[in-house]
Amino acid sequence: MLAQDADEAGALFFELGAQGVELRDDTTLLRAQEGTTTIIASFDHPDRAEQALAQLPAAWGPRLGEVVGDAWRDEWKKHFEPFAVCPGIVIRPPWCAYDRGPGERVIVLEPGRAFGTGLHETTRLVAGALAQRADRVRGATVLDVGCGSGILALIALELGAAAVRAIDVDPEAVAVARENAERNGRAKELRADGACIDDVREPFGVVLANLEAKTLVEVAPALTACVGKGGWLVLSGVLGSSAAASPWSEVRAAYEGLHVEEVLEEGEWLAAVLRA
Repeated sequence: MLAQDADEAGALFFELGAQGVELRDDTTLLRAQEGTTTIIASFDHPDRAEQALAQLPAAWGPRLGEVVGDAWRDEWKKHFEPFAVCPGIVIRPPWCAYDRGPGERVIVLEPGRAFGTGLHETTRLVAGALAQRADRVRGATVLDVGCGSGILALIALELGAAAVRAIDVDPEAVAVARENAERNGRAKELRADGACIDDVREPFGVVLANLEAKTLVEVAPALTACVGKGGWLVLSGVLGSSAAASPWSEVRAAYEGLHVEEVLEEGEWLAAVLRA
């Protein structure tokens, strides 16, 4: 189906009784047709799946298949291959070999069921902002809010950050971030926990927040309070100027106490670097 229909379709599947919904497109998989999205919904009984199928628009081209066992859970791994998330840093899944090029740093990442493969524009925008400011990341303390798989925390460490605290309200994301830290020999430098941003008291030199625009507005006071003197904040997850109704103006107003250093855009998405 067309990418713009994906959110509506995902919500509809849950309304029809789906136990889980997976979206596959060109931002989450390397092998996908640009501008289209494939949605895979799982049901706990064939009858429920057939009932849902009958209520889907024919234009979506829905079809029903039956999978025995849990092999479907790992199907997406066939499409997740090593790639450069920003200049000089390559993301490699643990099931793929990769010959490191001159000057390249490689992060071994198993996203599990947490957000953050590095293929989505919002993640790449933050990674690019960090890489462009590698001299300011070096030696800094970093807070990664909504860390998911821990990918941005690990990128910050590869760029020379002294230590990273990664927080996420999803316990599974915290577990995955810890596993990826150990996988890359970063367990001592990366501390992942389930704290809410309102409970974080210490200041950081760099704060990263790749979240939905609505959430960025809600947590603005707490995020701003975490930016230390002379520090900076990277916001991502905001639809940019190419979107029909960009929330950027609302997000910007919520952080009026910080100076906008740079606004970056890729595809429909926007990220901003703000300074205290």
